[in-house]
Amino acid sequence: MRLLPRSAALVGAAAAVAALVGPVPAATAITVPPRPPAGRYLNLHQCVFDSFRPASFDLMTTVVPSGDGRFTAGTNVSDTVDPDPVCGAGDGTYVPNVYRASQAYDLTAGRYLNLHQCVFFSPYSQTHLTTVVATTDRKFVAGTNVSDTRDTAPWCSDGGLVDPPIPLLSSALPLDLTAGRYLNLHQCMYYFLGRQDHFTTVAPSGDGRFRAGTNVSDTPDTKPACAPGDGQYNLIPLLSGVKALPIR
Repeated sequence: MRLLPRSAALVGAAAAVAALVGPVPAATAITVPPRPPAGRYLNLHQCVFDSFRPASFDLMTTVVPSGDGRFTAGTNVSDTVDPDPVCGAGDGTYVPNVYRASQAYDLTAGRYLNLHQCVFFSPYSQTHLTTVVATTDRKFVAGTNVSDTRDTAPWCSDGGLVDPPIPLLSSALPLDLTAGRYLNLHQCMYYFLGRQDHFTTVAPSGDGRFRAGTNVSDTPDTKPACAPGDGQYNLIPLLSGVKALPIR
């Protein structure tokens, strides 16, 4: 009887075992979709305040707390969907209005947060209204969404054919959610003394004169970046603000 070398014997034994048990299936890779550690949802709170004075009716919108803290908005990132908007009480002259609203956006649903800014104008009351989400009044809906597609034009409802959106001031800002750790949400408030009228931007206006610096970055912004306005509508730093929201 001829003895095989040890290595040859081991190879032969392994082959015999393989023949008995058959091929071993390859390990299945488990793919876990990325999820923002700070929370799944961007709860975007839109707080609208009005002056409740018939002679000088005025609306103003906040999505983050104003610089002076009087006009707060509860925008946050969380694993929980906020059912209702959280808004400050105002300052006694301006109080919360029926157009306040909140909407939850699933940050895992796509690569881009398409932030739609709709600015409406009423020729009757000579006042602007800015919306970024759906309001309790379907005439003033903004089409903000999360998608794998970049939106390049704003979607705004028609304002009821009486208070139409102003294309020059409205815009859509596609924000790449993979580009950084923070969504820096900038709020820029403008005011025209001649009409006693405020309006807000959270993205660059269509004409660029009322620019807001909302961005995604690895750096948290601590001061709002706003354009100065057009000479009639001027920036009000006290009512502007920024909030750095962790998204990754």
